[in-house]
Amino acid sequence: MDETVAEFIKRTILKIPMTKMMTVLKAWDFLSENQLQTVNFRKRKESLAQDLVLLCEENGVSLNDAALLDIIYTQFHRHQRVWDLFQMAKEPGEDIDLSDMEQFKSSFKKILQRALKNVTVTFRDTEENAVWIRIAWGTQYRKPNQYKPAYVMYYSQTPYAFISFSQLRSNTPLLCQALTIASKHHQIVKMDLRSRYLDSLKAIVFKQYNQNFETHNSATHLQERRLGLDINMDSRIIHENRIEKDRVHRVTQEIFGDYSQPRLEFAQYKLETKFKSDLNGGILAEREEPLRCLVKFSSPHLLEALKSLASAGIADAPLSPLLTCIPSKGMNYFKIKDK
Repeated sequence: MDETVAEFIKRTILKIPMTKMMTVLKAWDFLSENQLQTVNFRKRKESLAQDLVLLCEENGVSLNDAALLDIIYTQFHRHQRVWDLFQMAKEPGEDIDLSDMEQFKSSFKKILQRALKNVTVTFRDTEENAVWIRIAWGTQYRKPNQYKPAYVMYYSQTPYAFISFSQLRSNTPLLCQALTIASKHHQIVKMDLRSRYLDSLKAIVFKQYNQNFETHNSATHLQERRLGLDINMDSRIIHENRIEKDRVHRVTQEIFGDYSQPRLEFAQYKLETKFKSDLNGGILAEREEPLRCLVKFSSPHLLEALKSLASAGIADAPLSPLLTCIPSKGMNYFKIKDK
């Protein structure tokens, strides 16, 4: 076995948490059940990795096999990468071409290999009519760097691709060109939607966030909030409080729905606006260039945080459409200018 392949497999195995080790290896399906039973998984990880590498060598492991293991690891830990949404388009009036996935894969690989001598392309199909693509980039004179790959998740018969870039950003145009041609589109555009949570991006793009995420019993939640009222309070205050809570709950439900929101970490707003004032004169009033600033909202679960603002009494209901339109518009980067 090539030393670079052995080192690549070893490094990948060392990244896998012990709690996920057997799950990942079984999904890889390169080592047999009997071989896995001979391995002592209670060993120190370094020693365990060496034992697994020796078993891989017995099976004649290739670079492509090692790349598949890396894809499977990345699938299990997809939230460790940042994903960008790209949308492709056909010419106006052109019909959708129902090309099969094998044709797409063959075309994609040929385009990259013709343009760049040293590049490794590996595919792994998923059950949801999508394919994961791993691209390790090299140069005309240097072998591909297996430790800084780019990943693509492409859904067949759709214009959408989710891309997690490597540090080698100079190859982005080539990657986008290969995607566009192989999928028989004519244009590709980077959309204003980015997150670590790939599943949430997919739910937003395919409008599945009201299906894929857990629902909540709104009546039960409303009743629980009501029980928290002080029984010694004036009945008129209780009545007003209840009416307002019901209104806030109803408005929040109409905007966000009665289900858990897709997970995003931030929303960014670039503002470009002229200074406006009722007072005459002043330096800012005479300024021709717009005032520019950047506002960024961040949270471990931004949409759920926004959803809870009004009920927590932190903000008035309804919230600004600029905050609530994120899932419907499929954006978390916004540019706001004067009309």
